[in-house]
Amino acid sequence: MSHCPSCGAANAEHARFCQSCGSSLPAGASESPPTPAATEHAIEYGGFWLRVAAAIIDGLIVSVGSTILMSTGLFLALLAAPWLYEALMTSSARQATLGKMAVGLVVTDMDGERLTFPRATGRHFAKYLSVLTVGIGFIMVAFTDRRQGLHDMVADTLVIKGSR
Repeated sequence: MSHCPSCGAANAEHARFCQSCGSSLPAGASESPPTPAATEHAIEYGGFWLRVAAAIIDGLIVSVGSTILMSTGLFLALLAAPWLYEALMTSSARQATLGKMAVGLVVTDMDGERLTFPRATGRHFAKYLSVLTVGIGFIMVAFTDRRQGLHDMVADTLVIKGSR
């Protein structure tokens, strides 16, 4: 068990980010609570407009890919292409779709680790909840402390600045 140098919360030994405040955890964090003089190493979360830009890029890529697949008679591409594109890319070593890579964002679990394919799939389909809330689930990114949308909260994921 390690403790966050910023807020003192206990975290899993392998965690890279604090479950409570989102600050980066130093490698080999101490077993004891932090001293008041401990410095904060906050991570930068992917903000609303960066994520909008990434979504536009990804939308164009998926649209072109789906159109090509549909022209060959693969009509399931309308459902499968967006899901597979996002889930395979975010669960890859790059941890990002091409749009997120273009704007310098990666998707992690709450411990800062790479997503599994099932978690990335869940995150993708949780976006439909944000659509059902008339987009409020996406707008939440602008107002939550960790810049999480509803789909991020459902899947326990973070979008942070950085590259792999």
